[in-house]
Amino acid sequence: MLLTARQIRVLGCLIEKERTTPDGYPLTTKALATACNQKTSRDPVVNYSAAEVDSTMLELRDLGIARTVKGDGHRSFKHKHVLPDVMRLDDQELAVMAVLMLRGRQSAGELKTRTERYVGFPDLHTVEATLRRLAERPEPLTRNVGRESGQSQDRWIHLVLDPDDPSATDLPPAVASAAVPAPPPPPVAAAPAEVAPERSGAPLVSSASAPTPGRERLAALEAEVAELRALVESLCAELGVDPAALESRPG
Repeated sequence: MLLTARQIRVLGCLIEKERTTPDGYPLTTKALATACNQKTSRDPVVNYSAAEVDSTMLELRDLGIARTVKGDGHRSFKHKHVLPDVMRLDDQELAVMAVLMLRGRQSAGELKTRTERYVGFPDLHTVEATLRRLAERPEPLTRNVGRESGQSQDRWIHLVLDPDDPSATDLPPAVASAAVPAPPPPPVAAAPAEVAPERSGAPLVSSASAPTPGRERLAALEAEVAELRALVESLCAELGVDPAALESRPG
């Protein structure tokens, strides 16, 4: 199930408020908009109107992962999610998904700290096991994107962002780039043919029409280096590693 950035934010807020402030759940449209726009525990910070929240809730209801209800004695409609029933998530999996939806890529240690108000993880290994369980589903919900220079722990992302969503650029670059497959490396341009200097009475002759063993060997080496560079860039893209960081390392 792929969602837009706005749907992810609204759904993440519904999960968060259900677990952290159950007395105020389900949420009115106004309370849900406030939760979406709060400046803490959110990355990125957004500014959704009540109308935008209502239209997003309509989309989530059509997808079957949210409900709008009106209890006895209440004058206003309120919103709730039903994600665990639809995606078969346990409490720990739901907590991890909510925090990833609201705050982007994070390490297992950060997730353990930030899910304490949702559910108790006894140790870091339990968080990592939960992340792996979500990643190993037939349709994975999380992915390990490795670590960047200076980081001591791998980072994880959720995989429910629709790459065709025009508002995906509102998400942290790490999440948006991971949702969209990396483009193949550009082809290496062939070196221009060398032209022999003009001599009296002699036509211009290109090196392509008169190859020499030395030039053939040089061209073969250049092609091999280009293939290796493309392979390294492709591997770096899969692992989330900056190729420039590798070049700058001593030795």
